[in-house]
Amino acid sequence: MYAALLRGVNVGGRGKISMPELVRAFELLGHEDVRSYIQSGNVVFRSKVSNPARVSAALERSIAESLGLETRVIVRTHPELQAIAAGSPFDEDVHVVFLDSVPSPARVATLDPERSPGDRFEVAGREIYLSLASGAGRTKLTLDWLERGLGVSGTQRNWNTLLKLVELTAARADG
Repeated sequence: MYAALLRGVNVGGRGKISMPELVRAFELLGHEDVRSYIQSGNVVFRSKVSNPARVSAALERSIAESLGLETRVIVRTHPELQAIAAGSPFDEDVHVVFLDSVPSPARVATLDPERSPGDRFEVAGREIYLSLASGAGRTKLTLDWLERGLGVSGTQRNWNTLLKLVELTAARADG
């Protein structure tokens, strides 16, 4: 089972698409057991394609062609989501930025840990864990800042969404 996380869908007035249309775009590519979760571009599905990078690229093309929206689609497997949930270095106010690739250690070293006092971050492979004491709306650890600093694309989800995606992909993994 996979979870696809689309960047910038139905947030801040950008990237407006309906979830039924999005589900249909997945089904037209041959993906099965497709289900969206909330309106912000989270889709769980089964695929016969075993390469997540190929799945992601095909979804990006299909969404652009069928829905007129160019967006990054970041794909994670159920085991990857489980590992992300188990790997948080923080206990509260956690968000996760899912990256499309592993940033270079040199780029990671350039990020200022004091940019947003009280907030913390840790880069772990293709994810960034954020502890946002002042809340997601007030932090200076924005997705745009992280993407520019690291030279990669990403999309952010809160902890509850991550846990729900773990649950949804587990429930469908054996079916």
